[in-house]
Amino acid sequence: MKRVLLAVAGGLLIGAFAASHARLPAAPAKSEAEMKAAAAKAAAAKAKDAELLDKARDKAVANYKKNKGMSMSPASMTPMMKKKK
Repeated sequence: MKRVLLAVAGGLLIGAFAASHARLPAAPAKSEAEMKAAAAKAAAAKAKDAELLDKARDKAVANYKKNKGMSMSPASMTPMMKKKK
């Protein structure tokens, strides 16, 4: 019984080793239409990212102008800026 288990375990190890070193066939070359579609998709994604970045910058500038560049943390407020109770 031990010999059978050792033989099965050895076969599994040899199979795992062989599978880890196996080479896959090369992927088929992309056609011109597929390459154009991929380039168009990448360009659209880049344009969308640029638009989102511009919106974020505009929002940051508006927030900066609204707060006049001052920190809003209570520790950094001067006594004149603190609200009176």
